[in-house]
Amino acid sequence: MSTTPARNLPQLLAETKRWFDDALLASMRAAGERPVSIGQAAVFAALDDDGTTVSELARRMNVTRQTAHQAVHALIGMGLLEQVPDPASARSRLIRPTAEGARVHRRAQDTLAVIERILAERIGAETVGVLRDALTIPLGEPPLVKAP
Repeated sequence: MSTTPARNLPQLLAETKRWFDDALLASMRAAGERPVSIGQAAVFAALDDDGTTVSELARRMNVTRQTAHQAVHALIGMGLLEQVPDPASARSRLIRPTAEGARVHRRAQDTLAVIERILAERIGAETVGVLRDALTIPLGEPPLVKAP
């Protein structure tokens, strides 16, 4: 008889994120939006209103510059992002949403709000509130620990 080991907190958080991602992407496709990958969708969450460099996007997304570059250029090809000169640096370019990209991002944000309400119906609004509050508390630097 085999038993499944208890899932640790990082696994549970990753499963919950995947649940949100799956619901968002399926809902956007069902609404007639062009499909994007999770990595491409993450670009929008990392963008500043005035634009962001690819290097900064990579840092915020915790991916390589090449990975961020690939996601950005795919979204440029879809007409959702554009590159513009960076007024602060002649050598840099900023990535920002096009009007269509901004519309799609707003729709995605609205869709996530509905998904969160559904989660609240399933596990309780108070539970979702406590979870949101707990996840917004600054954690400080990651600890360096020794296994017992």
